[in-house]
This record gives sequence, structure tokens and C-alpha cells, in this order.
Amino acid sequence: MNLKQNAPFRADVIGSFLRPERLKEAREKFFQKLISHEELKQVEDEEIKKLVHKQQEVGLKVATDGEFRRSYWHLDFFWGFDGVEHNIMKQGYLFHGEETRADSARLNGKIRFTNHPFLEHFKFLQSIISGDVVARQTIPAPSQFYAELLRGENEEKVNEYYPNRNDLLEDIAAAYRAVILEFYKLGCRNIQLDDCTWGMLCDKNFWQTMANGDYNPNSLQEIYLNLNNKAIENLPEDLIVNTHVCRGNYHSTWATSGGYEPIAENLFGKEKVSAYYLEFDTDRAGGFEPLQYVSSNKKVVLGLITSKFPQLEDKTLIKERIKEASKFVPLDHLCLSPQCGFASTEEGNILTEEEQWKKIALVCEVAQEVWGK
Repeated sequence: MNLKQNAPFRADVIGSFLRPERLKEAREKFFQKLISHEELKQVEDEEIKKLVHKQQEVGLKVATDGEFRRSYWHLDFFWGFDGVEHNIMKQGYLFHGEETRADSARLNGKIRFTNHPFLEHFKFLQSIISGDVVARQTIPAPSQFYAELLRGENEEKVNEYYPNRNDLLEDIAAAYRAVILEFYKLGCRNIQLDDCTWGMLCDKNFWQTMANGDYNPNSLQEIYLNLNNKAIENLPEDLIVNTHVCRGNYHSTWATSGGYEPIAENLFGKEKVSAYYLEFDTDRAGGFEPLQYVSSNKKVVLGLITSKFPQLEDKTLIKERIKEASKFVPLDHLCLSPQCGFASTEEGNILTEEEQWKKIALVCEVAQEVWGK
């Protein structure tokens, strides 16, 4: 499929949107056992319908459910596999000046796919989309699952169930491939793998802190690359799999810094996805030079509009940066989006829904002016 038929699109989005107050209130009431799961689901359904309508109204050619049924962009998906449980760690994820809630995912058995709640989520999304808009399913990358299972004290459970790490990698890949094929059976033709692991490998200081200096970045790159590729090998030709590389997006803060140079050759040259959604909204992401490693048949979605703050970017500057990026990737292979979602966790970034939609409108306006219809 080409750009006109499936993602990425010239004006694109990452996937998560700010949770409406009504939804936040319903989730809190459910947590306090004041309403039933069915009552919560009714609110979720209604708010997702409004969101999908808004995405179509502003002219987007892709729609997501905003991740409205999730608390986290990644953990809720992990919890849906057999052999995985919800646990609370001693410490949350460390961001610039903030610490998240301490939820995590750890093993309580062997990893298997038998069913997954996200399948019903996609069925609902698909049922309310009209016209030629593509329904996108966003899920965390397999490498992100691997990293979470080995995070801190979680590794003790990995050692219990998978003394051989290769068995762990095989089961993760098999479970992912199985659930992706189930999405396909439901009509899904666009999967997005959200991935912070590569972004973390761009930041030497971050990994020295996380791993106490005891890590081999080249070895991790090989593990992540092989795992992600194995999970998406031999999929149907009309199923487009793209990836979004993130440096952390929580309550308008960030986790890591660094240009793409350390990972460019492996990620851009060897990961078997169709497109890369990349952060370029601040100088923390470095320059466009690493894009020279992007395989000639792949697309790059430039995340030049920040989702973290309400101030609108200058259109002229955005166009200049697109032109600069086209020195390394042909303009016809480039697209535009925010650098990340607006609410990777249910807390959301620090801006209003109105400001969020102004950001999306800016993406659409610039894309129209640069590439036309």
C-alpha cells in the first residue's frame, strides 16, 4: 500500500489523546467501586465515539481510540497476556523532575496468548469508523515488554520461569505474533509498535544510572532488533507495521536525551517496519543526519510538533525543518506528526483539549501546504 492507502499519512498522529473529565471521573468511581465495569464501559464507548468523530472531522485519515481504556500506554497491554500479572514496584519510572506511579508487569507463569482484552477494544473502534479512515491499533513493542520484565525486582520472576533467556525471547515473539494475527482477522491493517527502548539507548547517562553501568548497549540493540523482527515476520502483506520511537512522555516531562546516532544503523537500517515515527520537537533528539541510514523503501514521520506544551510552533520554522530533513530522506517519504501522544498515561500532558486540537490542526495545515492533498 502507498501513502494514500495506509499509514503513515502526510498529517499523522501517534495515538493517545487527553482523557475527557467525564472519563476520568468514571474511572475514579470504578476504582472506588462506586460504579460497575459495564457502567464504566458505557462512558468509555461514548467518549471514544466523540473522539473518533473529532479525528475524522479535523481531516485525519487515521483514527485511534485515544487509548481511553488504558491507564498506561504499555502496561495494560502486557497485563493482557497469560503468565503476566499487575504488580507494584518500590519505585516508579523516573522522569525529568517527576516520578510516575509504581505499577509494573511481572511474570507469574509462562507467557502465552489465548485471548486479549485489546481485541474487543479494536472491534469497537473498527465498528464506529466510517469512510476511508484507517483504524490504528497501537501496542508497545516486544522489546518494551522484554525490558519491563527485566526491570528491577521483576527479573527474579524471569529467572524462575525462564532460566534460559532465549526461551523468554521466543515466547514473547510468539505471543505478539499471535495477537497481531488476531487483530488482522478483525480487520486491522495498521499496527503501531510504541518503543522507548531505542530512545533509552540514545542516552548513555540514563542507562548507566538504570543499570549501574553494567550493560552492553550493542548487545541490547541486537536483542531488541531480533525480538521485534521475529514478532512481525511473515505477516500478511497488506498489514502495515510501523514503529514510534520515544524518549518518555509523562505529564509533559521526559526521561532520556540524545541523538539517534548510536542506534541509527540497526534501527533504521534493519528493523523490518514500514515507517518510523520519530521525536524531533527539541534539540534533545539531535539532528537529522542519522536519517541517512533509513532504508530506501521506508517512510519517516517527523515529530516536529510537541505534544507536551500548548504553545503553537511557527509554521515557517516547521517547513524549514522538513526541508532540512529532506536532505537525508526524500520529501516524498516524509510525513508530519506530533512527537508523541498527548496522554501516554491517563494523567495526560499539561495542556487543554482545545490546545491539543489546535496542535493537530497545525499538523494538518503544514502537511497540506508542504505536500498538498
